[in-house]
Amino acid sequence: MKTNVKLFGCMVLSLVLAVSAMAQDEAPAGPIVFTNVDVFDGVNLKLMEDVNVVVTDNKITQISAKDLAVAGGQVIDGEGHTLMPGLADTHTHLAFASQSQLQVFTGNHEYNVINSTRDAEGFLMRGVTVVRDMGGPVFGLKKAIDDGIVPGPRIYPSGGIVSQTAGHGDFRFPNQQAPRFGGSIPEFEKQGYVYLADGVPEVLQAARENLRRGASQIKLTAGGGYASPADPLLGNQFTFEELKAAADTAADWQTYVTIHSYHPSAINRAIDAGIKDIGHGQLLDKATLQRMADEGVFLSAQPFTVCSEPQLSDFSNSKLAEVCKGTEFVYKTAAKIPKLKVTYGTDLFLLPEEGVAESVKQMERLLPWYKPGEILKMATGNAGELFKMSGLRNPYPDGELGVVKEGAYADLLLVKGDPLKDLGAVTDQDNIKIIMKDGKIYKNALN
Repeated sequence: MKTNVKLFGCMVLSLVLAVSAMAQDEAPAGPIVFTNVDVFDGVNLKLMEDVNVVVTDNKITQISAKDLAVAGGQVIDGEGHTLMPGLADTHTHLAFASQSQLQVFTGNHEYNVINSTRDAEGFLMRGVTVVRDMGGPVFGLKKAIDDGIVPGPRIYPSGGIVSQTAGHGDFRFPNQQAPRFGGSIPEFEKQGYVYLADGVPEVLQAARENLRRGASQIKLTAGGGYASPADPLLGNQFTFEELKAAADTAADWQTYVTIHSYHPSAINRAIDAGIKDIGHGQLLDKATLQRMADEGVFLSAQPFTVCSEPQLSDFSNSKLAEVCKGTEFVYKTAAKIPKLKVTYGTDLFLLPEEGVAESVKQMERLLPWYKPGEILKMATGNAGELFKMSGLRNPYPDGELGVVKEGAYADLLLVKGDPLKDLGAVTDQDNIKIIMKDGKIYKNALN
């Protein structure tokens, strides 16, 4: 596979960069031209073979199988590898991905922020160029990344998780009373991890507070959770009126609400109220999955196949085991519903530092039910469609994400092999040769 590219106006530069997350400081002098590459565009499950891709500033400006004449810049011989979109994780919690629950809720908040900065870089250096953060104080981290102060993925922030009292987001200790009954406001609420809201006025206020601070979507806990200390897994949370109030106020800002829930009763109530994305869904039935497909509701599930976690209590692990049992059914069933839009996410939280590596490695858990290309589409093109639902709240409105096409953001991976046939081309970190985000190269491991 050979392609000739003529560069006029300056000497052809050979791009040889050290593997460094701080390569963002080196802005290209002109266009970057990828030659000798195949392309997975994030949508079609067939590679474009032997093409050239031009990146100008932070956008993809030209894709062609023909020889290109580009004034100035740098050329990268792709060595026959595959160029594809950067990956998206649609369910992260950067504020507490690799910290203990004790540290998050009782430790020094400044330490937590620094730890989140390290985790953000960890995601990026594994090829995750954009995340949807599903709850936690990450507005400052997002700004620091966008301003180029620290390396990390693009962030679609939800802000504080909106939970009812005794719901999935209520992590008070047993001896902590609610403020209404003589207690103080919990530190996790003051710091923006969770907002405890009961009744329509409080739900509206919590949603609007997140929007005021920069949320691109609103996250509610509409059903029980396995990690929370008080609620039953199959309980419904928030009334129809509360859910509808959140959905309506999000729609007024031309964005949407996503929910935490596993089971049909809570999820159907949420869809009735206007919710457009389901953040888990492992215990769903076929009828609800079909309804979601018919009504354009996204399924943003996670491959929960490990049914016990050492950092969780026996009560939480018993609930996790129940969720885990539903994983096979929901993915197997979803795979047979063509119109259902499924995205990839991990919901990593309260893990040791090395746990961040699972953000990509967990894709392999989906191989019993999906082909490699179908899995990658969840983490690229499908995720890009989900991000568009943020409408006027979209923090990156000037280009598309999750695709390789002219005019899209230059968030790209160059991987060794054909990722549509072998998922290891992406999940094996050594096979990721180049990581580019917003037109800047953060890793280059080419010979």
